[in-house]
Amino acid sequence: MKIVVTGAFSFTGKYISRRLLARGDEVITLTNHPNRPDPFAGKVKAFPLAFEDEKGLRESMLGSEVLVNTYWVRFDRGANTQESAVVNTRRLVLAAQSAGIGRVVHISIANPSAASPLPYYRGKAANEEILIRSGLTYAILRPTLIFGREDILINNMAWLLRHFPFFIQIGDGQYKVQPVFVDDLAEVAAEVCHLQQNQIRDVAGGEIFTFDDLVHQIGQSIGRPRPVLHAPPPLALAASRGMGLFLGDRLLTQQEMDGLRQGLLVSAEAPLGRTGLTDWLSQNREVVGRSYASEIARHYRSPMR
Repeated sequence: MKIVVTGAFSFTGKYISRRLLARGDEVITLTNHPNRPDPFAGKVKAFPLAFEDEKGLRESMLGSEVLVNTYWVRFDRGANTQESAVVNTRRLVLAAQSAGIGRVVHISIANPSAASPLPYYRGKAANEEILIRSGLTYAILRPTLIFGREDILINNMAWLLRHFPFFIQIGDGQYKVQPVFVDDLAEVAAEVCHLQQNQIRDVAGGEIFTFDDLVHQIGQSIGRPRPVLHAPPPLALAASRGMGLFLGDRLLTQQEMDGLRQGLLVSAEAPLGRTGLTDWLSQNREVVGRSYASEIARHYRSPMR
């Protein structure tokens, strides 16, 4: 099959593209970062992810059968807002329809809700509704907390533990997370590209941690166990913002903090992920957290090839 993947030079899109290529599929990508290093040695042709260019989007996707959409905006920055991401997703789906694509595999998030007070989760629900109403066949995948060598949260928690004598925790740290390995998500995504029925599936790992337990597990794995200082959420968020100013990044947003404390990164469904974070950390203890992973540098400062 010929399959379009948004963001094949980024994180989840890269792993999904690898899985598709291994199955013998032809993959093209729509990307905002055409100058990033090509992890596919020229096997994936890149086109601009230019949402305002409806004709260009359609022509880039002509002849393709499936669109895998990993696009989203983590936090508002300039014109890149969560509200605009919903508009852009609608444009992308319309362009896919116009190009003759019959199926969309959409990467969403666990526990989206149109009634959520959090714009991130409300926007994810709006995107799902766009797809459900599109008339295309679809698979909506709802991952929990994605981890892997290129992830932001787990890596930067390890970085903080490597560089500071304590870890500032948000509140009591008893809210839960259920991490899923990025390649396990990619395996599911590649599989459902080749199906026809509509489906909505959570994609979560087999381990559930309290956030305190997660901090301790990361610290023990990398040889940097640190005391955890529990701070009121406003103080913890202020500390995160201060560190973000120092690093030129956003470590944590209010929405992410609220989502964590509400337990939204846990699934009620049977886990599909096979790779445990505990084992993965043990295998990657020498590399995880060695360097800081900047969200702003990754998405707003594109490196040259």
